[in-house]
Amino acid sequence: MAISCAVGMEIQDPKMNGALSAGAEGYRQEREGFLPTHGTAPGRKPVQFMDFEGKTSFGMSVFNLSNAIMGSGILGLAYAMAHTGVIFFLALLLCIALLSSYSIHLLLTCASVVGIRAYEQLGQRAFGPAGKVVVAVIICLHNVGAMSSYLFIIKSELPLVIGTFLHMDPEGDWFLKGNLLIIMVSFLIILPLALMKHLGYLGYTSSLSLTCMLFFLVSVIYKKFQLGCDVSHNDTAVEGEQPSIQGFNSSCEAKLFTVDSQMSYTVPIMAFAFVCHPEVLPIYTELCRPSQRRMQAVANMSIGAMFIMYGLTATFGYLTFYSTVKAEMLEMYTQEDLLILCVRLAVLLAVTLTVPVVLFPIRRALQQLLFPSKAFSWPRHVAIALILLILVNVLVICVPTIRDIFGFIGSTSAPSLIFILPSVFYLRIVPSEVEPLLSWPKIQALCFGVLGVLFMAISLGFMFANWATGQSRMSGH
Repeated sequence: MAISCAVGMEIQDPKMNGALSAGAEGYRQEREGFLPTHGTAPGRKPVQFMDFEGKTSFGMSVFNLSNAIMGSGILGLAYAMAHTGVIFFLALLLCIALLSSYSIHLLLTCASVVGIRAYEQLGQRAFGPAGKVVVAVIICLHNVGAMSSYLFIIKSELPLVIGTFLHMDPEGDWFLKGNLLIIMVSFLIILPLALMKHLGYLGYTSSLSLTCMLFFLVSVIYKKFQLGCDVSHNDTAVEGEQPSIQGFNSSCEAKLFTVDSQMSYTVPIMAFAFVCHPEVLPIYTELCRPSQRRMQAVANMSIGAMFIMYGLTATFGYLTFYSTVKAEMLEMYTQEDLLILCVRLAVLLAVTLTVPVVLFPIRRALQQLLFPSKAFSWPRHVAIALILLILVNVLVICVPTIRDIFGFIGSTSAPSLIFILPSVFYLRIVPSEVEPLLSWPKIQALCFGVLGVLFMAISLGFMFANWATGQSRMSGH
């Protein structure tokens, strides 16, 4: 579903006569909520965002963006709350949600100014060919990390679910090996969906994925009231759990505010849980009756819904297991519980259906980088998806824990996509005729980018310190 590059090439040269004035005019028109289809300067072609009419409805766009936001990160939020406290966690979560919405506003504003809805082309407009390469690499890094985390859940959970249903030992039968199962799921389910030409076609599978995660949330809440505080070890332990976990929630004391070394993992997990920026512009491209205001409404509704779901899941998950909750919360429940088995199946289905949505921006980034002037080609479309799935499968088979994926990717690509790139694009692309350099909006954008740099530096510093001292595996798995 790559966007036509011919349009981007028309307006790519920032030194063209009248480029700034044309950008300012497009900005003003988008502020009014319409595409810039009229009022173009004489002798210039109208700025068009795409070479086809968007046909994806508002609701389906919300489903797709919500599905891009909500993935396997939801399983680590109770762990994040255990290491920050209830109040501190909810405050951080709200801040990150608001900052994500603001960064999408900056991104959409830049796209409106120059008439480009390709993230990589915005990088080229701001910094030339080097900017295009940097943006493509960051998108690929982030989304490969996301795909890896989803497939890691399939690798760890699917053998347990199938083994429990069939009353077999997942460790004893070759066809229940996690590595084999993720390969089968990747090429029998994910690959056919990833071969769709347009992202809008995945709206129905995204709605099914969100329904599965809603069932997960309802089950977590139900289990909290069912288990209460007096839960015996046999009711909650998973196979292989250490004896020190017995009586883990007997005190039933929730921490409202706490800070410890594990925050180097928990804060990036929270940031990673709200990153949807690589998917924003592709969804914007296919939105029916597209405008900046309409797409911002899609983003706000999606982020708001996910904030509520994240907050409830983390709170009730933490209040069930308290300080010993693991980085992957499903491991805390017994394998024999029928409801939890259904929850595991729902989560597996949800993350499986999310992988194709995450793969689309990677493929488009690679096409923009390697084949910028090529028309759509089915062989190339299929080959990129196939190669990506093979590489991600190799990565998942080699990386031992999901927390390492969350921590590293969340500390590097998440700040870049949420904070740094949108703010830098805004400063470089929005014309000075519209927003002077010392205007309040540009000062806000500058502070926003500095915050992202500080966030990245602090998170990486804590993480490397933990790795050096051997504390990175003190808890969780």
